[in-house]
Amino acid sequence: MSTLNKVMLIGNLGDDVKMHYFEGGNCVGRFPIATSETYTSKQTGERVTNTEWHNVVVRNKAAEICEKYLKKGDKIYVEGRIKSRQWQAEDGNTRYSTEIQVQDFTFLSPKPDGSGQQQAPNVGESVVTPQQSSPQATDDNDDLLF
Repeated sequence: MSTLNKVMLIGNLGDDVKMHYFEGGNCVGRFPIATSETYTSKQTGERVTNTEWHNVVVRNKAAEICEKYLKKGDKIYVEGRIKSRQWQAEDGNTRYSTEIQVQDFTFLSPKPDGSGQQQAPNVGESVVTPQQSSPQATDDNDDLLF
């Protein structure tokens, strides 16, 4: 039987894109996305909002595009896969992280025009997939710590 590892999120950036560059020209961009659900509590009748934070990773040309056009608070749609990592911290403890490895994304926040800022692609327009951006892009850097 086949398996599927696919994630689709629409959320807001919790911080600007943080870039890390490697020898050979490859790069990785990282940023958190917040997704929220709101409901009314049956016990109290109050509106309750739960926010979930997701660590997002984009690579190479896709990372450069995200760094150029996205800022904290912007809305984005990302599609990708879940990747879990573990490593030994300097204090000797084992650390774990779960990330969304982006395969496709779409900017959803409209950008002002004529203000001297870079104009992002049209709202709702699919921007780029990492596979399109660099045929040499591999998961060789998955084991690196950032």
